[in-house]
Amino acid sequence: MLEIRDLHVKFHNREREAVSGVSLTIVDGEIVGLVGESGSGKTVTAMSIAGLLPRKQCTLSGDILLDGQDLLHAQRKELRKLHGAKIGVVFQEPMSSMDPLMRVGEQVGEVLRIHTKLDKEERKQKVLEAMRAVDLQDPERVYEKYPHELSGGMLQRAMIAAAIVIEPSLLLLDEPTTALDVTIQAQILELLKRLNAERRISMLFISHNLNVVRKLCSRVAVMQQGKLVETGTTEEVFYHPQHPYTQRLIEAIPTRDGRMKQVKKALSGDAAEADGREGTL
Repeated sequence: MLEIRDLHVKFHNREREAVSGVSLTIVDGEIVGLVGESGSGKTVTAMSIAGLLPRKQCTLSGDILLDGQDLLHAQRKELRKLHGAKIGVVFQEPMSSMDPLMRVGEQVGEVLRIHTKLDKEERKQKVLEAMRAVDLQDPERVYEKYPHELSGGMLQRAMIAAAIVIEPSLLLLDEPTTALDVTIQAQILELLKRLNAERRISMLFISHNLNVVRKLCSRVAVMQQGKLVETGTTEEVFYHPQHPYTQRLIEAIPTRDGRMKQVKKALSGDAAEADGREGTL
């Protein structure tokens, strides 16, 4: 179980906190959606969990516990062990997240090289198994490819394979379907649902696409200007939103016949200053 208690994050070059008093719990096997506009603090929250924030450039306080183990205040060496073994991260842009000079298979298996004592052949077999789990066709061939030789959908599947190859208990997914077309996006969502059902992996799914969140997540948390303004089941948040900001977000969802209310108008007066990090996890 992941438990965030009163998390505060303030970058030294910013006047206001990027994250201000966020408390959130994700139980084992749960998929929670974290939504809000750019600059609301979604990605900074996830980066705090993943230990990716530059500590010399920001001040952090509060608690982040994964299965009772402290993630926020632990030493870097201990954090690397915890994050490598228990937390997987899937980035928004797989092409920019992968080393163009390394074969895909080697990159998927990098976490095994660092965090296990498996030999090269054993690591390869684990990588091929993970590739099959994410429905990558002909994984032996994909293993030898370079990132530029794969499509966007295949690359995103490879990134998910890299995130699950060591069998983590938590996946952090930051806008993992944004760069994909609608058909591939639907396939990735079905893949995540299946991985969650079969492996009981907990997931924090960050997105500004409320339709995607509605299809995937069982619970939703809404962020505005660094604060958590509403949480609830997906049905509660989408059909009975309580906070005015959440209500405006719901109103801005495109309708089936293609009509769409202007998002800028719906969010008028609520836009947070982008912190330059949103969408870069």
